[in-house]
Amino acid sequence: MLTDSGSFFTLKAMQKKISLLFLCTGNSCRSQMAEGWTRHLKGDLFTVYSAGIETHGLNPMAVRVMAEVGVDISGQKSQHIGDFRDVPLDLIITVCGHAHETCPFFPGTTRVIHVGFDDPPKMAQQLAGQGAGPEEQLDCYRQVRDAIKEFILSLPQGLEEMEKPE
Repeated sequence: MLTDSGSFFTLKAMQKKISLLFLCTGNSCRSQMAEGWTRHLKGDLFTVYSAGIETHGLNPMAVRVMAEVGVDISGQKSQHIGDFRDVPLDLIITVCGHAHETCPFFPGTTRVIHVGFDDPPKMAQQLAGQGAGPEEQLDCYRQVRDAIKEFILSLPQGLEEMEKPE
């Protein structure tokens, strides 16, 4: 809903922090990186969480590539979406297709937006099957880490673009 004075998200950010949850299948990699980047780059605008449709634990390669750029996500934990039923959320961003297709309904004003990112473990596994070494496999995580960073840098203005009708 765009208004003359700006979008819902811009207005919300002017009033208080936007409550944001990143959702993926296992809350092990992409959603964890998104949570870490958001805390690091936009912590003044967002109260940020991440969760999964399932919990798979924190991916050590995600922790490693985030540490390479000075973002420590080692203290984050894999959480289940059910843990957030009573948390007032302004926005849920699904970062994988499975999470988008199976995202539970949140009553009230919670908005759900899908912004998909490639699956680093899956990409690395495919490369390993082709004989790629550990460093090449790690590059999959770096590519997705950097793509997520670019998306986070666009917030909250990037959300305004998603609100505009086509």
